[in-house]
Amino acid sequence: MSNRKHKNKKKKSNQKTKNYNNKKRSGLGAIFDKHIKCEFEDRDVDATMKTMVKEPYVHHVPALTGGVGYDQVYNFYKTHFVGKMPDDTKIERISRTVGKDQVVDELILKFTHDREIEYMIPGIPPTGKYVELPHVVVMKFVGTKIAHEHIYWDQASLLAQIGLWDTNSLPVKGIEQSRKLQELADQNKTKTVISK
Repeated sequence: MSNRKHKNKKKKSNQKTKNYNNKKRSGLGAIFDKHIKCEFEDRDVDATMKTMVKEPYVHHVPALTGGVGYDQVYNFYKTHFVGKMPDDTKIERISRTVGKDQVVDELILKFTHDREIEYMIPGIPPTGKYVELPHVVVMKFVGTKIAHEHIYWDQASLLAQIGLWDTNSLPVKGIEQSRKLQELADQNKTKTVISK
């Protein structure tokens, strides 16, 4: 085979691989979106679990809430998470990064603290305060199923926004974090409302 034919064949093979990887990555993003829709819009624990592997785990880093394994995750979703958020909850995506087996979303979770939110601030009664809280969600996939979620937010900012943390005496920011992030996203036209 001539050198030129070999290069063309290799180029076509690389293009096929690239196309396959791009389709897979967009597919992972769609699964992430379906998972969020099942949690926040449909409020359907069984449908949420169908997007996950048989033994997933969910870990909310700031509050150490979630579960490991099917039974714990199912119970966590049913008892503490799915359908337990305030009715005015909105999720706004700021950015998304998709790798070969992982999706990372930068989000802002917006809600009025009109009920106890056990997975974020257990034992804290409703304050009626409006909250905008930046999040980072890391979803790891095995094939087309979610293997785990790591969810991060600034707990000090949340406590400041509901009036339980004095921002005057410590270097902690409240809703200003979200507003600055939204301002920067608007300048770059990157944000998307993905629920409600």
